[in-house]
Amino acid sequence: MKEFMIALQSGKTPLYEQIYQAIKRDIEDGKIPYGEKLPSTRLLAVNLNVSRFTVELAYEQLVSEGYIQARAGSGFFVCDLSNLFSGITGGEQLGIAVSQAVDQQPDIRIDFSPFAIDAVHFPYKVWKKRNREVMDENTDILTAREAAGDRGLRETIATYLYRARGVHCAPDQILIGAGNEYLLLLLIQMLGGGCSVLMENPTYMQAYEVFRHAGCQVNLGAVDEEGLLLSALDASLAEVVYVMPSHQFPMGTVMPLMRRQELLEWAAAAEGRYIIEDDHDSEFRYVGKPIPSLQSRDQNDCVIYFGTFSKSISPALRMSYMVLPRHLSERFHREYDFYSSTVPTGQQLAVQRFMESGDFERHLNRMRRVYKAKHDFLLKELKKRSWVRCIRGENAGLHLVVEVSGCRSEAELLAAALERGVRVYGMSDYRIVCGMREEPVTLLLGFGGLSEQELTEGLAVLDDLLTGEKEDG
Repeated sequence: MKEFMIALQSGKTPLYEQIYQAIKRDIEDGKIPYGEKLPSTRLLAVNLNVSRFTVELAYEQLVSEGYIQARAGSGFFVCDLSNLFSGITGGEQLGIAVSQAVDQQPDIRIDFSPFAIDAVHFPYKVWKKRNREVMDENTDILTAREAAGDRGLRETIATYLYRARGVHCAPDQILIGAGNEYLLLLLIQMLGGGCSVLMENPTYMQAYEVFRHAGCQVNLGAVDEEGLLLSALDASLAEVVYVMPSHQFPMGTVMPLMRRQELLEWAAAAEGRYIIEDDHDSEFRYVGKPIPSLQSRDQNDCVIYFGTFSKSISPALRMSYMVLPRHLSERFHREYDFYSSTVPTGQQLAVQRFMESGDFERHLNRMRRVYKAKHDFLLKELKKRSWVRCIRGENAGLHLVVEVSGCRSEAELLAAALERGVRVYGMSDYRIVCGMREEPVTLLLGFGGLSEQELTEGLAVLDDLLTGEKEDG
Protein backbone atom coordinates (compact mmCIF):
# COMPACT_ATOMS: atom_id res chain seq x y z
CA MET A 1 0.00 0.00 0.00
CA LYS A 2 1.43 3.30 -1.16
CA GLU A 3 1.55 6.30 1.19
CA PHE A 4 0.83 9.64 -0.46
CA MET A 5 2.70 12.87 0.10
CA ILE A 6 0.37 15.43 -1.43
CA ALA A 7 1.23 19.09 -1.04
CA LEU A 8 -2.16 20.69 -0.50
CA GLN A 9 -2.44 24.39 -1.22
CA SER A 10 -4.85 26.90 0.24
CA GLY A 11 -6.74 28.78 -2.43
CA LYS A 12 -9.68 28.43 -4.80
CA THR A 13 -9.13 24.78 -5.77
CA PRO A 14 -11.08 22.53 -3.35
CA LEU A 15 -8.96 20.17 -1.27
CA TYR A 16 -10.78 17.09 -2.54
CA GLU A 17 -10.01 18.12 -6.12
CA GLN A 18 -6.32 18.57 -5.31
CA ILE A 19 -6.20 15.06 -3.81
CA TYR A 20 -8.11 13.62 -6.77
CA GLN A 21 -5.82 15.30 -9.31
CA ALA A 22 -2.65 14.19 -7.51
CA ILE A 23 -3.68 10.53 -7.34
CA LYS A 24 -5.03 10.58 -10.90
CA ARG A 25 -1.74 12.01 -12.16
CA ASP A 26 0.30 9.35 -10.36
CA ILE A 27 -1.89 6.58 -11.78
CA GLU A 28 -1.61 7.94 -15.33
CA ASP A 29 2.17 8.31 -14.96
CA GLY A 30 2.48 4.73 -13.72
CA LYS A 31 3.75 5.76 -10.29
CA ILE A 32 0.84 3.87 -8.76
CA PRO A 33 0.59 0.59 -10.68
CA TYR A 34 -2.44 -1.51 -11.55
CA GLY A 35 -3.68 -3.50 -8.55
CA GLU A 36 -2.04 -1.22 -5.95
CA LYS A 37 -4.14 -0.77 -2.82
CA LEU A 38 -4.70 2.83 -1.77
CA PRO A 39 -4.65 4.02 1.84
CA SER A 40 -8.01 3.93 3.58
CA THR A 41 -9.98 7.16 3.63
CA ARG A 42 -9.43 7.42 7.37
CA LEU A 43 -5.65 6.92 7.16
CA LEU A 44 -5.20 9.33 4.26
CA ALA A 45 -7.34 11.94 6.01
CA VAL A 46 -5.11 11.71 9.08
CA ASN A 47 -1.90 11.88 7.02
CA LEU A 48 -3.08 14.94 5.05
CA ASN A 49 -4.76 16.60 8.02
CA VAL A 50 -8.11 16.92 6.24
CA SER A 51 -11.58 15.58 6.96
CA ARG A 52 -12.41 12.04 6.00
CA PHE A 53 -15.31 13.41 3.92
CA THR A 54 -12.79 15.34 1.80
CA VAL A 55 -10.87 12.15 0.99
CA GLU A 56 -14.11 10.26 0.32
CA LEU A 57 -15.10 12.86 -2.28
CA ALA A 58 -11.73 12.48 -4.00
CA TYR A 59 -11.97 8.68 -4.00
CA GLU A 60 -15.56 8.77 -5.29
CA GLN A 61 -14.47 10.93 -8.20
CA LEU A 62 -11.66 8.47 -9.01
CA VAL A 63 -14.12 5.56 -8.80
CA SER A 64 -16.65 7.31 -11.04
CA GLU A 65 -13.97 7.92 -13.69
CA GLY A 66 -12.68 4.35 -13.45
CA TYR A 67 -9.21 5.04 -12.05
CA ILE A 68 -9.84 3.00 -8.91
CA GLN A 69 -12.38 0.45 -7.77
CA ALA A 70 -13.85 -0.28 -4.36
CA ARG A 71 -13.79 -3.89 -3.18
CA ALA A 72 -16.18 -4.68 -0.39
CA GLY A 73 -14.31 -5.23 2.86
CA SER A 74 -10.93 -4.78 1.22
CA GLY A 75 -10.55 -1.11 0.28
CA PHE A 76 -9.69 0.77 -2.91
CA PHE A 77 -7.48 -0.60 -5.70
CA VAL A 78 -6.06 0.87 -8.90
CA CYS A 79 -7.77 -0.26 -12.10
CA ASP A 80 -6.11 -1.40 -15.29
CA LEU A 81 -6.08 1.48 -17.77
CA SER A 82 -3.95 -0.16 -20.43
CA ASN A 83 -6.85 -0.29 -22.91
CA LEU A 84 -8.22 3.14 -22.14
CA PHE A 85 -7.43 4.57 -25.57
CA SER A 86 -7.70 1.41 -27.65
CA GLY A 87 -9.88 1.90 -30.71
CA ILE A 88 -8.84 5.51 -31.31
CA THR A 89 -7.12 5.49 -34.67
CA GLY A 90 -4.48 7.68 -36.23
CA GLY A 91 -2.89 8.48 -32.88
CA GLU A 92 -5.46 11.25 -32.33
CA GLN A 93 -6.50 10.65 -28.77
CA LEU A 94 -7.38 14.31 -28.16
CA GLY A 95 -8.36 13.57 -24.61
CA ILE A 96 -11.43 11.60 -25.67
CA ALA A 97 -11.67 8.18 -24.04
CA VAL A 98 -12.96 5.26 -26.05
CA SER A 99 -15.50 4.56 -23.34
CA GLN A 100 -16.07 5.52 -19.78
CA ALA A 101 -13.05 4.22 -17.87
CA VAL A 102 -14.13 1.09 -16.05
CA ASP A 103 -12.31 -1.37 -13.87
CA GLN A 104 -11.29 -3.62 -16.77
CA GLN A 105 -9.09 -6.65 -16.28
CA PRO A 106 -6.33 -7.38 -18.82
CA ASP A 107 -8.23 -10.27 -20.36
CA ILE A 108 -11.58 -8.52 -20.84
CA ARG A 109 -12.44 -8.87 -24.51
CA ILE A 110 -15.99 -7.53 -24.47
CA ASP A 111 -17.45 -5.02 -22.04
CA PHE A 112 -21.23 -4.47 -22.00
CA SER A 113 -20.82 -1.23 -20.04
CA PRO A 114 -24.02 0.87 -20.07
CA PHE A 115 -21.81 3.98 -19.88
CA ALA A 116 -19.57 3.27 -22.88
CA ILE A 117 -19.72 5.39 -26.02
CA ASP A 118 -18.70 4.76 -29.60
CA ALA A 119 -15.39 6.54 -30.19
CA VAL A 120 -14.81 5.18 -33.70
CA HIS A 121 -17.30 7.63 -35.21
CA PHE A 122 -16.22 10.67 -33.23
CA PRO A 123 -15.23 13.59 -35.55
CA TYR A 124 -11.64 13.87 -34.32
CA LYS A 125 -10.46 16.14 -37.12
CA VAL A 126 -13.32 18.57 -36.54
CA TRP A 127 -12.79 18.53 -32.78
CA LYS A 128 -9.09 19.16 -33.26
CA LYS A 129 -9.86 22.03 -35.65
CA ARG A 130 -12.24 23.71 -33.17
CA ASN A 131 -9.68 23.42 -30.39
CA ARG A 132 -6.98 24.89 -32.63
CA GLU A 133 -9.27 27.81 -33.54
CA VAL A 134 -9.84 28.53 -29.87
CA MET A 135 -6.10 28.50 -29.21
CA ASP A 136 -5.36 30.76 -32.18
CA GLU A 137 -8.13 33.29 -31.65
CA ASN A 138 -8.20 33.74 -27.86
CA THR A 139 -5.36 35.44 -26.07
CA ASP A 140 -7.10 35.09 -22.70
CA ILE A 141 -7.55 31.32 -22.83
CA LEU A 142 -5.66 30.90 -19.56
CA THR A 143 -7.84 33.44 -17.77
CA ALA A 144 -10.45 32.08 -15.38
CA ARG A 145 -14.05 32.85 -16.35
CA GLU A 146 -17.16 33.39 -14.28
CA ALA A 147 -17.98 30.92 -11.52
CA ALA A 148 -21.07 29.82 -13.43
CA GLY A 149 -19.02 29.16 -16.57
CA ASP A 150 -18.21 31.11 -19.70
CA ARG A 151 -21.20 33.26 -20.62
CA GLY A 152 -20.91 32.53 -24.33
CA LEU A 153 -21.20 28.80 -23.70
CA ARG A 154 -24.11 29.31 -21.33
CA GLU A 155 -25.94 31.32 -24.00
CA THR A 156 -25.29 28.54 -26.51
CA ILE A 157 -26.52 25.85 -24.11
CA ALA A 158 -29.67 27.87 -23.34
CA THR A 159 -30.49 28.09 -27.05
CA TYR A 160 -29.81 24.39 -27.56
CA LEU A 161 -31.89 23.29 -24.57
CA TYR A 162 -34.91 25.30 -25.69
CA ARG A 163 -34.75 23.89 -29.20
CA ALA A 164 -33.95 20.28 -28.29
CA ARG A 165 -35.58 19.78 -24.88
CA GLY A 166 -38.10 22.60 -24.49
CA VAL A 167 -36.21 23.98 -21.49
CA HIS A 168 -37.06 27.61 -20.71
CA CYS A 169 -34.10 29.43 -19.14
CA ALA A 170 -31.84 32.44 -19.37
CA PRO A 171 -28.04 32.06 -19.49
CA ASP A 172 -27.80 33.35 -15.90
CA GLN A 173 -29.77 30.30 -14.73
CA ILE A 174 -27.15 27.88 -16.10
CA LEU A 175 -24.17 26.63 -14.09
CA ILE A 176 -21.40 24.67 -15.83
CA GLY A 177 -19.31 22.26 -13.78
CA ALA A 178 -16.97 19.27 -13.90
CA GLY A 179 -19.58 16.52 -13.74
CA ASN A 180 -23.00 16.04 -12.19
CA GLU A 181 -21.51 15.06 -8.83
CA TYR A 182 -19.80 18.43 -8.37
CA LEU A 183 -22.96 20.31 -9.35
CA LEU A 184 -25.04 18.20 -6.97
CA LEU A 185 -22.70 19.06 -4.10
CA LEU A 186 -23.02 22.72 -4.93
CA LEU A 187 -26.80 22.45 -5.13
CA ILE A 188 -27.00 20.73 -1.75
CA GLN A 189 -25.11 23.64 -0.21
CA MET A 190 -27.52 26.09 -1.79
CA LEU A 191 -30.50 24.15 -0.43
CA GLY A 192 -29.13 24.37 3.09
CA GLY A 193 -27.24 21.11 3.54
CA GLY A 194 -28.87 17.97 4.88
CA CYS A 195 -32.21 18.10 3.10
CA SER A 196 -34.58 15.16 2.77
CA VAL A 197 -34.37 13.56 -0.68
CA LEU A 198 -36.54 10.94 -2.36
CA MET A 199 -34.86 8.80 -5.02
CA GLU A 200 -35.98 6.02 -7.30
CA ASN A 201 -34.80 2.52 -6.42
CA PRO A 202 -32.92 1.20 -8.39
CA THR A 203 -31.16 4.44 -9.21
CA TYR A 204 -28.02 6.20 -10.40
CA MET A 205 -25.62 5.28 -7.61
CA GLN A 206 -23.24 8.22 -7.97
CA ALA A 207 -26.06 10.63 -7.16
CA TYR A 208 -27.16 8.47 -4.23
CA GLU A 209 -23.64 8.46 -2.78
CA VAL A 210 -23.32 12.25 -3.16
CA PHE A 211 -26.56 12.81 -1.26
CA ARG A 212 -25.64 10.28 1.41
CA HIS A 213 -22.14 11.62 2.03
CA ALA A 214 -23.40 15.21 2.05
CA GLY A 215 -25.57 14.39 5.05
CA CYS A 216 -28.92 14.29 3.28
CA GLN A 217 -31.68 11.99 4.48
CA VAL A 218 -32.19 9.71 1.48
CA ASN A 219 -35.58 8.04 1.12
CA LEU A 220 -36.26 5.37 -1.47
CA GLY A 221 -39.25 5.01 -3.75
CA ALA A 222 -40.13 1.98 -5.83
CA VAL A 223 -40.50 2.23 -9.61
CA ASP A 224 -42.94 0.54 -11.97
CA GLU A 225 -43.23 0.59 -15.76
CA GLU A 226 -44.04 4.32 -15.60
CA GLY A 227 -41.22 5.37 -13.28
CA LEU A 228 -41.33 6.55 -9.68
CA LEU A 229 -44.42 5.53 -7.69
CA LEU A 230 -45.69 8.83 -6.32
CA SER A 231 -47.26 7.15 -3.31
CA ALA A 232 -43.77 7.31 -1.79
CA LEU A 233 -43.89 11.13 -1.68
CA ASP A 234 -46.25 11.53 1.25
CA ALA A 235 -44.65 8.71 3.23
CA SER A 236 -41.15 10.16 2.85
CA LEU A 237 -41.89 13.79 3.80
CA ALA A 238 -39.19 14.65 1.26
CA GLU A 239 -38.30 18.20 0.27
CA VAL A 240 -36.45 17.18 -2.90
CA VAL A 241 -37.22 14.46 -5.44
CA TYR A 242 -34.49 13.20 -7.78
CA VAL A 243 -35.95 11.64 -10.94
CA MET A 244 -35.00 10.73 -14.51
CA PRO A 245 -38.39 11.03 -16.23
CA SER A 246 -37.33 10.85 -19.88
CA HIS A 247 -35.25 7.68 -19.55
CA GLN A 248 -34.84 6.36 -16.03
CA PHE A 249 -31.48 4.82 -15.24
CA PRO A 250 -31.08 1.90 -14.98
CA MET A 251 -34.63 0.70 -15.75
CA GLY A 252 -35.08 2.69 -18.94
CA THR A 253 -38.69 3.61 -18.16
CA VAL A 254 -40.39 6.78 -19.39
CA MET A 255 -42.63 8.75 -17.03
CA PRO A 256 -45.99 9.51 -18.72
CA LEU A 257 -47.61 12.92 -18.82
CA MET A 258 -50.13 12.36 -16.04
CA ARG A 259 -47.52 11.21 -13.54
CA ARG A 260 -45.26 14.11 -14.49
CA GLN A 261 -48.11 16.52 -13.85
CA GLU A 262 -48.82 14.95 -10.45
CA LEU A 263 -45.15 15.32 -9.56
CA LEU A 264 -45.20 19.00 -10.55
CA GLU A 265 -48.35 19.56 -8.51
CA TRP A 266 -46.69 17.98 -5.47
CA ALA A 267 -43.71 20.34 -5.79
CA ALA A 268 -45.95 23.39 -6.18
CA ALA A 269 -48.10 22.49 -3.15
CA ALA A 270 -45.55 23.62 -0.52
CA GLU A 271 -42.77 26.17 -0.41
CA GLY A 272 -39.22 24.80 -0.55
CA ARG A 273 -40.02 21.67 -2.57
CA TYR A 274 -37.91 20.91 -5.62
CA ILE A 275 -37.66 18.31 -8.38
CA ILE A 276 -34.19 17.47 -9.68
CA GLU A 277 -34.61 16.33 -13.26
CA ASP A 278 -31.62 14.32 -14.48
CA ASP A 279 -32.19 14.25 -18.23
CA HIS A 280 -30.27 11.01 -18.70
CA ASP A 281 -29.69 9.82 -22.29
CA SER A 282 -32.21 12.34 -23.63
CA GLU A 283 -30.31 12.77 -26.91
CA PHE A 284 -30.74 9.18 -28.06
CA ARG A 285 -34.30 8.08 -28.74
CA TYR A 286 -34.96 5.67 -31.61
CA VAL A 287 -38.76 5.47 -31.82
CA GLY A 288 -41.10 8.46 -31.95
CA LYS A 289 -40.35 12.08 -31.18
CA PRO A 290 -38.07 13.21 -28.35
CA ILE A 291 -39.92 13.49 -25.04
CA PRO A 292 -40.08 17.08 -23.74
CA SER A 293 -38.32 17.73 -20.47
CA LEU A 294 -40.20 17.97 -17.19
CA GLN A 295 -38.78 21.48 -16.80
CA SER A 296 -40.62 22.56 -19.95
CA ARG A 297 -43.95 22.05 -18.13
CA ASP A 298 -42.88 23.70 -14.88
CA GLN A 299 -45.02 26.77 -14.16
CA ASN A 300 -43.87 27.27 -10.57
CA ASP A 301 -40.07 27.45 -10.85
CA CYS A 302 -39.44 24.29 -8.85
CA VAL A 303 -37.58 22.04 -11.35
CA ILE A 304 -33.77 21.90 -11.29
CA TYR A 305 -32.56 20.50 -14.60
CA PHE A 306 -29.32 18.52 -15.03
CA GLY A 307 -27.66 17.77 -18.36
CA THR A 308 -24.27 16.51 -19.47
CA PHE A 309 -22.05 16.06 -22.52
CA SER A 310 -20.80 12.66 -21.29
CA LYS A 311 -22.81 10.66 -23.83
CA SER A 312 -23.26 13.23 -26.57
CA ILE A 313 -19.52 14.05 -26.77
CA SER A 314 -17.49 12.01 -24.27
CA PRO A 315 -17.33 11.18 -20.54
CA ALA A 316 -13.68 12.25 -20.64
CA LEU A 317 -14.83 15.83 -21.24
CA ARG A 318 -16.14 16.01 -17.64
CA MET A 319 -18.61 18.78 -18.43
CA SER A 320 -22.15 19.01 -17.09
CA TYR A 321 -24.63 21.83 -16.61
CA MET A 322 -27.41 22.66 -14.17
CA VAL A 323 -30.39 24.91 -14.88
CA LEU A 324 -31.61 26.57 -11.68
CA PRO A 325 -34.98 28.17 -10.97
CA ARG A 326 -34.70 31.96 -11.06
CA HIS A 327 -34.64 32.51 -7.32
CA LEU A 328 -31.90 29.89 -6.84
CA SER A 329 -29.80 31.30 -9.67
CA GLU A 330 -30.07 34.75 -8.07
CA ARG A 331 -28.94 33.23 -4.78
CA PHE A 332 -25.98 31.55 -6.46
CA HIS A 333 -24.77 34.79 -8.06
CA ARG A 334 -25.33 36.64 -4.78
CA GLU A 335 -23.77 34.18 -2.32
CA TYR A 336 -21.77 31.49 -4.14
CA ASP A 337 -19.92 33.13 -7.01
CA PHE A 338 -16.70 32.97 -4.97
CA TYR A 339 -16.32 29.43 -6.35
CA SER A 340 -13.94 29.02 -9.25
CA SER A 341 -15.17 27.45 -12.45
CA THR A 342 -14.18 23.77 -12.44
CA VAL A 343 -14.00 23.43 -16.24
CA PRO A 344 -10.97 24.88 -18.10
CA THR A 345 -11.71 27.96 -20.18
CA GLY A 346 -10.27 26.44 -23.37
CA GLN A 347 -12.52 23.40 -23.03
CA GLN A 348 -15.60 25.57 -22.60
CA LEU A 349 -14.74 27.70 -25.62
CA ALA A 350 -14.09 24.61 -27.75
CA VAL A 351 -17.49 23.13 -26.88
CA GLN A 352 -19.15 26.47 -27.63
CA ARG A 353 -17.45 26.58 -31.04
CA PHE A 354 -18.36 22.91 -31.64
CA MET A 355 -22.03 23.67 -30.97
CA GLU A 356 -22.31 27.02 -32.77
CA SER A 357 -20.68 25.69 -35.95
CA GLY A 358 -23.31 22.98 -36.33
CA ASP A 359 -20.72 20.23 -35.76
CA PHE A 360 -22.42 19.13 -32.53
CA GLU A 361 -25.80 18.66 -34.19
CA ARG A 362 -24.26 16.81 -37.12
CA HIS A 363 -22.38 14.58 -34.68
CA LEU A 364 -25.57 13.83 -32.73
CA ASN A 365 -27.48 12.95 -35.88
CA ARG A 366 -24.69 10.63 -36.98
CA MET A 367 -24.50 8.95 -33.57
CA ARG A 368 -28.27 8.48 -33.44
CA ARG A 369 -28.00 6.44 -36.64
CA VAL A 370 -24.98 4.51 -35.33
CA TYR A 371 -26.58 3.73 -31.98
CA LYS A 372 -29.95 2.88 -33.51
CA ALA A 373 -28.29 0.28 -35.72
CA LYS A 374 -26.57 -1.27 -32.70
CA HIS A 375 -29.75 -1.04 -30.62
CA ASP A 376 -31.85 -2.73 -33.30
CA PHE A 377 -29.24 -5.44 -33.87
CA LEU A 378 -28.96 -6.29 -30.16
CA LEU A 379 -32.73 -6.22 -29.68
CA LYS A 380 -33.26 -8.56 -32.64
CA GLU A 381 -30.62 -10.97 -31.37
CA LEU A 382 -31.99 -10.99 -27.83
CA LYS A 383 -35.49 -11.82 -29.04
CA LYS A 384 -34.07 -15.05 -30.51
CA ARG A 385 -32.73 -16.21 -27.14
CA SER A 386 -34.66 -18.75 -25.08
CA TRP A 387 -33.00 -17.49 -21.89
CA VAL A 388 -34.45 -13.99 -22.30
CA ARG A 389 -37.57 -13.66 -20.16
CA CYS A 390 -38.29 -10.01 -20.94
CA ILE A 391 -36.61 -6.89 -22.30
CA ARG A 392 -37.17 -3.40 -20.91
CA GLY A 393 -35.86 0.07 -21.65
CA GLU A 394 -35.80 -0.40 -25.42
CA ASN A 395 -36.18 2.46 -27.88
CA ALA A 396 -33.85 4.88 -26.07
CA GLY A 397 -30.45 5.18 -24.40
CA LEU A 398 -27.33 3.07 -24.76
CA HIS A 399 -28.32 -0.10 -22.91
CA LEU A 400 -31.09 -2.67 -22.67
CA VAL A 401 -32.46 -4.20 -19.48
CA VAL A 402 -32.76 -7.98 -19.84
CA GLU A 403 -34.38 -10.35 -17.34
CA VAL A 404 -32.86 -13.81 -17.80
CA SER A 405 -33.45 -17.41 -16.82
CA GLY A 406 -31.07 -20.34 -16.60
CA CYS A 407 -28.86 -19.32 -13.67
CA ARG A 408 -29.05 -19.50 -9.89
CA SER A 409 -27.80 -16.04 -9.11
CA GLU A 410 -26.68 -12.83 -10.72
CA ALA A 411 -23.28 -12.99 -9.00
CA GLU A 412 -22.57 -16.47 -10.40
CA LEU A 413 -23.47 -15.42 -13.93
CA LEU A 414 -21.35 -12.27 -13.84
CA ALA A 415 -18.37 -14.16 -12.43
CA ALA A 416 -18.65 -16.95 -15.01
CA ALA A 417 -18.88 -14.44 -17.86
CA LEU A 418 -15.88 -12.56 -16.51
CA GLU A 419 -13.82 -15.74 -16.58
CA ARG A 420 -14.68 -15.98 -20.28
CA GLY A 421 -13.49 -12.42 -20.89
CA VAL A 422 -16.96 -10.84 -21.03
CA ARG A 423 -18.04 -8.20 -18.53
CA VAL A 424 -21.76 -7.85 -17.95
CA TYR A 425 -23.55 -5.75 -15.36
CA GLY A 426 -26.34 -6.72 -12.98
CA MET A 427 -29.28 -4.70 -11.71
CA SER A 428 -28.18 -5.28 -8.12
CA ASP A 429 -25.31 -2.82 -8.67
CA TYR A 430 -27.92 -0.05 -8.91
CA ARG A 431 -30.44 -1.28 -6.37
CA ILE A 432 -30.13 0.05 -2.83
CA VAL A 433 -30.69 -2.92 -0.54
CA CYS A 434 -33.44 -2.29 1.98
CA GLY A 435 -35.03 -5.62 2.80
CA MET A 436 -36.62 -5.98 -0.61
CA ARG A 437 -37.90 -9.33 -1.87
CA GLU A 438 -35.62 -11.44 -4.03
CA GLU A 439 -35.56 -10.10 -7.57
CA PRO A 440 -35.15 -12.06 -10.82
CA VAL A 441 -31.69 -12.04 -12.40
CA THR A 442 -31.57 -8.91 -14.55
CA LEU A 443 -28.71 -7.66 -16.72
CA LEU A 444 -27.82 -4.28 -18.16
CA LEU A 445 -26.40 -4.86 -21.62
CA GLY A 446 -24.77 -1.71 -22.96
CA PHE A 447 -24.12 -1.54 -26.68
CA GLY A 448 -22.65 1.95 -27.16
CA GLY A 449 -18.98 0.92 -27.13
CA LEU A 450 -19.33 -2.40 -28.97
CA SER A 451 -19.43 -3.40 -32.61
CA GLU A 452 -21.99 -5.86 -33.98
CA GLN A 453 -19.26 -8.50 -34.09
CA GLU A 454 -18.44 -7.90 -30.42
CA LEU A 455 -22.13 -7.99 -29.49
CA THR A 456 -22.44 -11.32 -31.27
CA GLU A 457 -19.40 -12.77 -29.48
CA GLY A 458 -20.63 -11.54 -26.10
CA LEU A 459 -24.08 -13.04 -26.62
CA ALA A 460 -22.49 -16.35 -27.63
CA VAL A 461 -20.77 -16.52 -24.23
CA LEU A 462 -24.07 -15.83 -22.48
CA ASP A 463 -25.68 -18.53 -24.63
CA ASP A 464 -23.13 -21.06 -23.38
CA LEU A 465 -23.57 -20.03 -19.76
CA LEU A 466 -27.37 -19.86 -19.74
CA THR A 467 -28.34 -22.73 -22.05
CA GLY A 468 -25.17 -24.79 -22.41
CA GLU A 469 -25.19 -24.27 -26.15
CA LYS A 470 -25.10 -21.48 -28.69
CA GLU A 471 -28.43 -20.20 -29.92
CA ASP A 472 -29.02 -20.18 -33.67
CA GLY A 473 -27.89 -16.83 -35.12
